[in-house]
This record gives sequence, C-alpha cells and structure tokens, in this order.
Amino acid sequence: MSIAADSRRPLLIHTALVAIGMAATVGGALGFQYIGGYIPCALCLLQRQPYYYGIPVAIAGLAAIGIKLPTGVARLLLGIVGIMMLVGAGMGIYHSGVEWGFWPGPATCSTTANGLTTNAGNLLSDLNAVHGPSCTEASLRVLGLSFAGWNVIASLILATIALRGALKKA
Repeated sequence: MSIAADSRRPLLIHTALVAIGMAATVGGALGFQYIGGYIPCALCLLQRQPYYYGIPVAIAGLAAIGIKLPTGVARLLLGIVGIMMLVGAGMGIYHSGVEWGFWPGPATCSTTANGLTTNAGNLLSDLNAVHGPSCTEASLRVLGLSFAGWNVIASLILATIALRGALKKA
C-alpha cells in the first residue's frame, strides 16, 4: 500500500461512515412511515431533505476518493455534507421546540390527520383534503425523544464524523 493510499484511508472511512449513517437514518424514517404506519408531518418531511441531498454528495466524495482526485475535493464534499447535517440538526431542534410548545409551528402544519382515501374515484379530491398530522404532536416518543429529537442526535453525530473527516490532517 502506498503512502498516498494510506493518507486517503481515514477520509474514505469518514465518508463511508457518513454515507451509510445517512442512508440508515433516512431509511429508518421511511421504515417507520411505510412499515410502522407513522405518517410524517410537514416538518418531518422537511427534515429528510438534508439526507436526500447529502447522500449523493457523500457518494460523490467516495467517487472522488476512488478515482484519486485530489483529497481536497473529497474533503470539500465531506465538509458540505457536515454542514447539511448541521442544518438538519437545526431543523430537528426547531421541530422539537414546536412539539414542546416553545414556539409556534409553520402555518403549513395541519391540526389533524385525516384518513386516506379508499375509493379511487375520490382520489383527486382527497389529495387536496387529506393532510398529514400536526407538527405540534409527537406521534411516538422513545426515551422521551420524538422522531425530531432523535433526528437532532443523528444529525449531530453525522455532522461530527463528516467535519472531523473533512478537517483531519492527512
């Protein structure tokens, strides 16, 4: 193994960990939604966006390492992912504050969850009538934290891994 390959290894590990961690986190959220039946509110859906954008950026970082672009490219991409995860943590903090009543939620959050349509003939009209659950009520709490609270923890862990990898000396 050459010296250049050894210097890329920590960057590769950090980037792979973040990519896998983001995929697992958003995959878990999708599992709770589609397998567990927890319908996400508007803020829950917004909190997924840093993951949806961050995963391809992390994969681009892995590709940059794989095709042996300068390590600065992969570090930049990993730094961008770290910033996206900090944004995700901020979104989770905001949503948690809405759930705990510390501040009001956005007007786009509904107050009740309506049932989904069972009649295909009503599908188009029901698309305008069916809204997700309120952003002010946590649908599940585990160890006292809602999905938004757990997103804060996951986002901060992933941001730490990404930013440490991006700033680590080769």
